[in-house]
Amino acid sequence: MSESRTVTNLFFWGNRKTGSAAKAKKAEVNAELVERYRAGEKDAFNELYKRLSPLVHGIVLSRVPRDEVDDIVQEVFISAFNNIGDLRDSSAVSPWIAQIARNRSVEFFRRNRPSEELPENLTGRRSRKNEANEILAILREMPEAYRETLILRLVEGLTGPEIAEHTGLTHSSVRVNLHRGMRMLRSRLGIEEKSNER
Repeated sequence: MSESRTVTNLFFWGNRKTGSAAKAKKAEVNAELVERYRAGEKDAFNELYKRLSPLVHGIVLSRVPRDEVDDIVQEVFISAFNNIGDLRDSSAVSPWIAQIARNRSVEFFRRNRPSEELPENLTGRRSRKNEANEILAILREMPEAYRETLILRLVEGLTGPEIAEHTGLTHSSVRVNLHRGMRMLRSRLGIEEKSNER
């Protein structure tokens, strides 16, 4: 395997040695935190927040205007805090809270129509912030599956296995979504893909 291929694999999947055993361990720790919180240990929810906030932030950021993200993330955790007793399987807290984040993002747009218009002219010399905003705007226009996995990978820095664990998607679905999403993003940004042909 070439060095660049190795780097690409590490970029998308992190260290593959952290496979199903690591995933099971994280789910076990999250389940334990849920049970400790249910037993009255209030600090357990704070730890759960620290572990799951990058996931929630990434999901919300992929859907709503940047200046609304923090408020909606807070709403997600308040909802989780108030409804954690309804969670049947404490080991499924990650996908459960991810779905709350998706639902709150949808609710935001139901409450706040019309939607934000994108600027027509995104060409020319731009600052890094403008470039980041342009990319985020493009990501928001993409199909949900690609958008969410790309935001979690590129913005929140989660690895492929972490994305799979937190969203409930299979590893292969995450891999396909990242690959197709990156291809679509490059295309919309006008970046040509490198060809393996000589």
